[in-house]
Amino acid sequence: MNWVIYMRMTNYTDYALRVLIYLAAKPKGKRSNINEIATAYRISKHHLSKVIHELGMLGYIDTIRGRGGGIQLALSPDDINIGTVVRNIEDDFQLVACFSNGPSPCVITPVCGLRHALSHALSAYLSVLDDYTLADIVQKPLEYQRLLGIKSS
Repeated sequence: MNWVIYMRMTNYTDYALRVLIYLAAKPKGKRSNINEIATAYRISKHHLSKVIHELGMLGYIDTIRGRGGGIQLALSPDDINIGTVVRNIEDDFQLVACFSNGPSPCVITPVCGLRHALSHALSAYLSVLDDYTLADIVQKPLEYQRLLGIKSS
């Protein structure tokens, strides 16, 4: 039997990072909206609205309601750490059953060295993400604007 264990972030976290990237690529002072972002990435507005709400609650974005409103970064891209965003957004770092808080269904959990190795791998994964800010990711905003259909004016 082959077991494949891999680290994977949820679509929710992926969408959160995409929203931040989109907003960082926007010309300074320009707001966006859910329709714009959903269209650019071809993702559901429904899912995106939940993500945007949480990003606002966490202080990463400002959401302004009403006419002339929209969404914009609340912080400088230099101040948004990717590892921190992933930790704040991702709700499940349970790579295998023995990572859960409850009793493990695996009989070898008390002596298993794999749990330690996977925990170390998860720490390394997050540590690498800690080395990047949103500014590091969006170094070429004009290229992002072109790919995402963002108007520069």
